[in-house]
Formats: sequence, structure tokens, C-alpha cells
Amino acid sequence: MNTRIIVSSLLLLLVIGACSSHRGNQQVNNSPRFRIIPYPQQLKAQQGTFHINTETRIVHTTIFSHEAEMLRLLLAPVTGTSLAVTETEVPNNFIALVQDATLTHPEGYTLEITPHHVIIKARSGAGAFRAIETIRQLLPADIEARAAGSRVEAVLPATHITDYPVYNWRGMHLDVSRHFFSTDYLKKFIDLLALYKFNTLHLHLTDDQGWRIEIKKYPKLTEAGAWRELNNQDSSCIKKSAENPDFVIDPKHIIQRDGKTLYGGFYTQDEMREIIAFASDRHITIIPEIDMPGHMMAAIREYPFLSCTGEAAWGKLFSTPICPCNEETYRFAEDIFTEIFALFPSPYVHLGADEVEKTSWGKADACQTLMQKNNLKDLHELQSYFVRRMEKFFQAHGKKLIGWDEILEGGISPSAMVMYWRSWVPDAPVKAAKNGNLVIMTPGNPLYFDAQPDEHSLPNVYHFDPVPKGLDSVSARNIIGAQANTWTEYIPTEERADYMIMPRMTALSEVLWTHRQDYTSYLQRLASHYDRLDRLNVNYRLPELEGFTQKNAFVDRAILHVKPPLAGFTLRYTTDGSLPDHHSTELKAPLTIDQPLTIRLAAFTKAGRRGDVYKLEYDKQTYSPAESSATLQPGLTLTYYKGFFKNVASIKSTADTTLQVPAVVVPEKLGKGSFGLKYRGYIDVPEQGIYNFYFTCDDGGVLYIDDRLVVDNDGLHAPLQKSGGIALSKGAHRFEIDFIEGGGGYTLELMYSTNGSKPAPVPAGWWRK
Repeated sequence: MNTRIIVSSLLLLLVIGACSSHRGNQQVNNSPRFRIIPYPQQLKAQQGTFHINTETRIVHTTIFSHEAEMLRLLLAPVTGTSLAVTETEVPNNFIALVQDATLTHPEGYTLEITPHHVIIKARSGAGAFRAIETIRQLLPADIEARAAGSRVEAVLPATHITDYPVYNWRGMHLDVSRHFFSTDYLKKFIDLLALYKFNTLHLHLTDDQGWRIEIKKYPKLTEAGAWRELNNQDSSCIKKSAENPDFVIDPKHIIQRDGKTLYGGFYTQDEMREIIAFASDRHITIIPEIDMPGHMMAAIREYPFLSCTGEAAWGKLFSTPICPCNEETYRFAEDIFTEIFALFPSPYVHLGADEVEKTSWGKADACQTLMQKNNLKDLHELQSYFVRRMEKFFQAHGKKLIGWDEILEGGISPSAMVMYWRSWVPDAPVKAAKNGNLVIMTPGNPLYFDAQPDEHSLPNVYHFDPVPKGLDSVSARNIIGAQANTWTEYIPTEERADYMIMPRMTALSEVLWTHRQDYTSYLQRLASHYDRLDRLNVNYRLPELEGFTQKNAFVDRAILHVKPPLAGFTLRYTTDGSLPDHHSTELKAPLTIDQPLTIRLAAFTKAGRRGDVYKLEYDKQTYSPAESSATLQPGLTLTYYKGFFKNVASIKSTADTTLQVPAVVVPEKLGKGSFGLKYRGYIDVPEQGIYNFYFTCDDGGVLYIDDRLVVDNDGLHAPLQKSGGIALSKGAHRFEIDFIEGGGGYTLELMYSTNGSKPAPVPAGWWRK
């Protein structure tokens, strides 16, 4: 096991210079025989097949004894018994694992499949294991049965594959603090990471809502800090659970204590060692995050000396942090990390250091004294003082520090690793890379997988480029990869976590491993993976249904014409307000609608899994009369309101700025921080018809035309598209958009379609004021 850990550590330390420019030009083989994700760097199909049977032998060199055992376990369902594993050569009908020191990447491999044998060549165990996962995907989905005595007919297509990853950090993050997840789920998650060739799992183990890892020196962190009463986020989930069982608070993690209902849980150190070993067997490194100095309320409640005030409270935006001006704080932090270092073999440990509410520091006499003594000019530098001191402690114990990109604000050493997440600070990763810091890209858009997925989510992830603009080729080498983050405030169950992560995770895997964009091919290959995910009991999000808007307008009648997203799927609907199930009416042909109606529609897989339930409202309208545009001028009037607003109704009455804009755009000087916007004017449509509008907001917005609500996308949320239609006569119609941004980077996009056309940007010439 130690050898595997060393290999895993080495691959994280390597940085491949070619990662910033590699694209590759090999054409993807779209044969159903090669539905591999991520697609290999080179694949050459050959004639014939290799049949695995009871006589097949697994042959390996000594260095690959562990990988040979993993292959034996994978192939157990083929024959119902274990295949023989040997270090002795056999003439044919074998699968061989051979070390090849000439391969340059520790995770690289070649895979040769002929009718007579299979040969895996790799430099390290990690490379051999990645090849085994390729074999896994080439085998039928039945291989995932894993049941004792099961039998699967296994045939591998003849091919020659040369493969290696472009990026060395290929990660997924899971927040187990806001909502807790079982050890079994973490193993299931790790197995999915292995299937799609990820090599890093970042576990967010502590936060305000709960402390999830046993620390023996401070037992109250888990005895009390791992449990809480239900909060407002839980209440939101409970409300949603009335229509979606994925939001039910998991009863496995609820206890009764002292007459109170408490939610939570934690991992003992023995349980975490078991998880780490499971991941290490699959050449996946677990990165622990103990988030400080902010997000520490769960700890401060039990150990009040940690904060400058002795209180665990909320500031303007975030919770009171631990105090960087008291030596007791550092003794506590060093004690915590000493146990973490001993538990996790990863060379990297995450300090967090994001979203720190520094107000209490500014009021503390001890902090004023410390800042004067160390010539710290502001509270940002005080945070950097804390981070630098912790980094020295990490380094003394042979560990490297990772922090969220806020650690840049007061200055950092080039040895710290930066995890970039704040999409609204685009120069942060550029500055870090130029400073010599290694950078992991995790921008909120599109790599926060807790954001509600829509029709744009999958292509946005697939077309993500980890290297930000503004970097020269030398600095770009410091971008070592990316990961997607899944924050779980509103993800209370393992089923909901699956839904939010899959299949977006498969798109990211191809970005980071192959880095060659072929979205059409990817979707074709992805379609064949749903059967495998079913057998792995993954509650993935089904492909998007198309052909409608959420609010549909019609004059005489409307036709609902929707096709199943994939062969073998069925569509079922209700009109009585109930949720569709497998007994509901099947939508087999176009449905004519001539009266106001609300339809609930969902797709179902062959296995009975239900996809998203779409609520379609049909409103019978007359064409809204137009106004004359003869006296109107091009553009729209925009009013700007500085401040934080929870919804558009809360936008204050007095504007800070009023200006003219050519379209629904946000002027650069106004698009920072928290604000509200109101667009007023007319939309001048060239012909009578039903106009559908697709309104994407981060955070929220509403769209009115002729005083009629067309799209309601209000509230604080990540980028999300909602749609609606309206019947318009030819000519000018009053147009209003109210929009809010809560802080953290905005998205505001408006598209339209008419008469069945594809959504497109609203032509600039349609705007009038």
C-alpha cells in the first residue's frame, strides 16, 4: 500500500508543460464498440475480438500484483469464478500487465487487444489501473452486477490504445459538512471517480454546520459539533420533498438527544482509514479540508476561546472566525492538523481560508497589537499572516498547503497552491500562476455542481477550458488541472448528490483527460453509459426534454410534440396536478391543447427511473396589441440600484444611476458587487406570432411584456434558465426586466424563438425607448 501512496503522490506533484496547449487531432471512432469516456488520446480499431472465459489467465509482473487483483475482481462476473492470476507467461488467452519504463506519464498506458491476448503496458500501477478502467468500459454493463455466481458474456473489441491524461489534477469535491454522507456512499463515489479516470477526491470535512472527522484530542468536535438542530436550509429541503423524494432529510443521520431532534454524523478515524485505503486501491488521493479561519462555528461553539469575542455568531455575511491573534488558536489548529497529517497520506492538505468575516479582528486589541508588531497594514494581511504561519507548520510536517483564492488578497508565498473559485475575480488565477503558484481551476460557473442543472449545464462543462486567458505558455504550466465542487446546503440525500453530479462529471473527465472537444461524439458515447449507471445504482439526471417552454402561450391551439430523449425511454404525463409515475398516461403522439391547461411531464428509463418533472402551463391568449414605434428611439433605459436584494420586489425605490443601453446588457462599471437593475422600453417585433423567451439569470430576474408576466426567474440562485411565451401583434410592446445580483458574479442572458425556431439572441434592432 505504501508504494501505491507514493505513486499517487508523485503524480500530483508532476506538471506537464503541454497541458495548456494540447488539443490533439485524432478523429474519434464512433463505433458502438468504443463508447469510452474520457476518450483515449489514440485509438486504432483492429479486426476481431478477444473472448474472456474460464481458461483466461491474468499474467503480471511483480510490481502490478495489486492491479492484477483488481482486474480479477472486476472480471469475476464473467465466469462466476475467479480467473487464475500468475507471474508465469502463457502462450495465449491471457491478459498481461507489463511494466514499460519508456512511457513518460505515470498514469499513461498502452492497451493492445487481439483475438489471442490483451496486453497492458504502463510505467506505474496508476497507469495500469487506468487501463483496467478502460477495459471495464469496453465490457458490457452487466459486468457491474458484482453478484456472487453471476455470469456475463465478456467480449473485448480488438484495438490498440495509447493513452495518458493532459492534466494531472483531475478532481471532484464533496461537502460532507452541510449534509452528511455515509462511508458506503463515499466508496460508491470513489468507484465512479475511478471509472471516469479522476485521481483526486477533495473532502470538505468541517464548516459552520458540522464537524465530520474525529479528532481525539478535542472529542467535543464530534460529540457535539457533528450534530445540529434542523436549520433553514433543511426546512427548504423538507418543503421541496413534498414533490421530490430526493429532498427528504436522510433519516439515517437523525438522532434524538436530550429531547431534541438532531441531524448529523461523523467519520471515526478508523472509518476514514478504510475510505482512504479504498481510494488508494484505485489510485485516488483524498485531500482533506479543515476550513479555517472562517467557517468554524461548529468548533467555536464547543471551544469558545477560539474566537476573539468568545462567541459563535454571524456577522454581516459570514460567521465569526477563529482569532489569529491568540496563541491558543495556533495550538488548537496545530493539534488538529497533526492528527489530520497522520491520518491522510496525501501530500496536500486544504486550509480553506475563504469567506472570512474579519470584523471581530478589527475590534480586538490583541489583533491591533499583533498587526503593529508585524507591520500588517490591514485585515487582509492579518489573514495572510495566519495562512503563512500555518503553511510553515504544514511544511515542517512534509505537507503542502492549498487554499481558496482569497489567500491571494494579502499576499502569499509561491509554494502555496491556489484553488480558484470566484468567477467574478477573473484575474486571480492569472496573478497566482504568474506568481509561481500551482493553480487548480474550480470556477463557480460552470464547475459548481450544486447549481441546479439545466439544458446548458452539460455543454458548459464540456467546453470549459482550464487555462484562463491572459497567461503566457510558461505561466500556463502552473494550471495543473481542475475539479468540480459540490456544496450540499440543499443536497440532503445521496440520491440528490448523484443527480447533481451525474452526468456532468463525465463531461469534466473528458476535459481533463483528453482535452479534445467533440461534443457530438461525447453525447453519443454518453448515451450508452446510462445503462451502466443504472446498474451502479446512480440516480443520474436524465437528458433534457425539448420542444416546449415552461409557460406556453397559444391563440387557437397548441401542439405538445416531445420525443423521448433516448431510445427505450418513455414519456408520461398528468393534467390533475399530480406527479407522473409509471402508471400515468404515456405521451406517444403529439398532444393538441385548445384550453388553458397545466401538464406535468417526465421521461422514464427502461429501469423505471424518472427524470425531471416539467411543469408546462398553457395559457390561451389573444394577440397583445402593439403601439406605434414612430417616435421611439433605439435602445433601452437602465436604472441601477446599489445594494443587496433577496428578490426583485425588494429593490429600493430610489435609483443610484440611470443611463441608456443598446440592449439587455450590463455596463462593465455596474457589474460588480451586489446590485439591482431595471430595464424599461419596448420590444418591436417584425410580425405577429407566439414569441417564446429564454431568460437565464444569476441571481434572479423577472420579465414582463405589456404588463404580463412572461418569465419568473426570481430569487438568489446560480445561473438558471426559465422560459415563457406570449402572443404578440406586429409592432412595439412595453418591455420590462427587473434583475438582482447578490454578489459573486452575475449572469444575464435573454434569447427568443418564434414559430418553432431555435433560440437566438434578440436582434439589437428590436429595442426601443
